[in-house]
Amino acid sequence: MQRRDFITLLGGSAVAWPLASRAQQSAMPVVGFLSVNSPAEWVPFATAFRAGLKEAGYTEGQNVAVEYRWVEDHIERLPAQAAELVDRRVAVIVGAGHDAALAAKAVTTTIPIVFVSGSDPLQSGLVASFNRPNGNVTGVTFFSNVLVAKRLGLLHDLLPRATTVALLVNPNAQGRSDQLRDAQDAARALGMKIIALNASTVDEINTAFAALDRQPADALVVAADPVFTARRYQIVALAARRALPAIYSVREWSSVGGLMSYSTSLTDAHQHAGVYVGRILNGAKPGDLPVFQATKFELVINLQIANALALTVPPNLLARADEVIE
Repeated sequence: MQRRDFITLLGGSAVAWPLASRAQQSAMPVVGFLSVNSPAEWVPFATAFRAGLKEAGYTEGQNVAVEYRWVEDHIERLPAQAAELVDRRVAVIVGAGHDAALAAKAVTTTIPIVFVSGSDPLQSGLVASFNRPNGNVTGVTFFSNVLVAKRLGLLHDLLPRATTVALLVNPNAQGRSDQLRDAQDAARALGMKIIALNASTVDEINTAFAALDRQPADALVVAADPVFTARRYQIVALAARRALPAIYSVREWSSVGGLMSYSTSLTDAHQHAGVYVGRILNGAKPGDLPVFQATKFELVINLQIANALALTVPPNLLARADEVIE
């Protein structure tokens, strides 16, 4: 399926089906997919979610319907969209992103919720336990937020003489202060200084990079955030324009021209969420499904970008990479 066809399928707030199939659709369970992002930028992850559903025995349009709610980076719209899905009496709500999951939890204690989150679900109160979540919430955590210190260390291995590092963070995001604190602690240990760049919209991202013209940095760390992942093409282009070495939160950044990424797999996380939704549709209770914790971490290095930046990647760093893009 071509990307534009898939986006057309997801466009608007819900999937549109031919009139002839309305009666068939009414007999299907309906899954609500709530995301802070846009359908255009979330194609690989929505595709992975559908693959997980299929693995569990459900194919969208055949024996399950999915209603998509995209708030296009407007986090303040999440509560209303979550309430719409509750009114729609969907069978399961997928919270694609921590804020989306919290919005869903705030409006229902009965409809099962499956989250996909890089934040700590215990700390935010999404679940009471990893092994026995209880209640109506379970999901997948890929621990991306807590890896900012590790990413800074990898950047230091590549650029040992770097003294000033910019950290792009979303001031509205859950866990923003934790990521900033962890980055500052790691930077002090490495003899670096952190410049915090706050942004949550397209225009604010442009403004944040423009600030580097007045206060230059040697490198950039992009904090884990679904808003930034959705804007990865824009951010990678802005970093390239300034010849700024950067490390990102998930591998999808490296595949679109990012220098390095370190994380668990966001694609795998969405696929596991799809499997969990299928298990719930088959009768499992969300409180009995342990929160899936990603355990495989991957370092991806884009040598094409390193060469374009005239950087020599140390052999020991290359040897640690799980994937090298040449």
